[in-house]
Amino acid sequence: MLSSTGALSSLRHRNFRLLFAANLTSNIGSWAQRVAQDWLILELTHSPRDLGIVTGLQFLPSLVLSVHGGLLADRVNKRKLLILTSVLSCASSLLLGTLVVTGTVRVWHVMALALALGVFGALEAPARQTFNSELVSPDELRNAVSLNAANFNGGRLIGPAVSGFLIAKFHTGPSFFIDAASYVFVVIALLMMRESELHIDAKKVSTGTVREAVQYVKSRPDIMGIMSTMFFVATFGLNFQMFNALMATTVFGKGPAEFGGLGSFVAIGSLSGSIISARLNRKHGPRFIMLFAVLFGSGVMMLSQSPSYWLYSCYLPISGAMALTTLISANTYVQTTTEPHIRGRVMGLYLMLVFGGTPVGAVLLGWTSTHFGIRASMLGCGIITAVGVIVTYVMLSDKMKTPEAHWHHPPDFVLT
Repeated sequence: MLSSTGALSSLRHRNFRLLFAANLTSNIGSWAQRVAQDWLILELTHSPRDLGIVTGLQFLPSLVLSVHGGLLADRVNKRKLLILTSVLSCASSLLLGTLVVTGTVRVWHVMALALALGVFGALEAPARQTFNSELVSPDELRNAVSLNAANFNGGRLIGPAVSGFLIAKFHTGPSFFIDAASYVFVVIALLMMRESELHIDAKKVSTGTVREAVQYVKSRPDIMGIMSTMFFVATFGLNFQMFNALMATTVFGKGPAEFGGLGSFVAIGSLSGSIISARLNRKHGPRFIMLFAVLFGSGVMMLSQSPSYWLYSCYLPISGAMALTTLISANTYVQTTTEPHIRGRVMGLYLMLVFGGTPVGAVLLGWTSTHFGIRASMLGCGIITAVGVIVTYVMLSDKMKTPEAHWHHPPDFVLT
């Protein structure tokens, strides 16, 4: 029997085990799809600008719909919502794969389906994030978030490498079919769950509004600081997929296998960071998160100046570890210190900032890479990330010293 306090404590819950296993397959498929989509666009257009546009389209719905997804997460059955979005995402990948293997794919197909996938993801993400609180006990929520991050990066470790191999041998079509098939496992796992074992509190059912969530965040300078920090990190720093695609092709002159391998190098560090977080299970506060965000931005600056493919590859795991430490700490802080009845909407706002800025960052990165080169663009992204976080800290540091009694978080939480 698994201990209730160990690094794998959340796995003692049957429902969590079912979804954890299915999500590993789904994460492998998602990363395979992402690599194939990026490569397909570069093959069709040979344009960093168009790669940025497609990436922007996929994340644009997060800017518009994440808050509404959070509202849904607070109001509807999360399990049924996740089943619906998984089925729709499966259909999207299946269609793109079919277009590729039949030789009828066009750039506008990729753009339209990337946008559709982004819509489904934006509606699904807040429910998926907050569903953890129904799968495990409150004391194990932080552990569940860390294990899911390890799961995500386990998929990131395998998916890009598999996709790179398949692209080199069979073109991009099989990667999209793998992604479509992976959603089937998620749907099966969700259908097999025992509703009687879900941790649902009737008092948590909400009919509140998005405005209530905005007011709540305004009253929490600690969460405001973290959301601002993660905006800079996600918008400008977490563009590894585009960084790798453009560095591999335009700077180092590599092919699809080497490009896919770079994603796995990132995942080595990311997976290590998430496993350590699950094991330590500590409460890292805003100052810790902001410090690691600045270190991460500095790391992107150094990464941009790597003189060779292999040195670039060797430094990627370090960048991945810094990124995941920041992400996991921010995600768990917001989830575990937000009151349950409003958690879905607050996570919707959080995800809107984390992913909503990606369209701007991706398009800007594509444009600057076309005109100034990827090295200069990465350097600028690292500088903006670090400086943006420092400015956030300076502006909010006094407010974050406000006595805890004035914040609406659980009384046992201590700001570090």
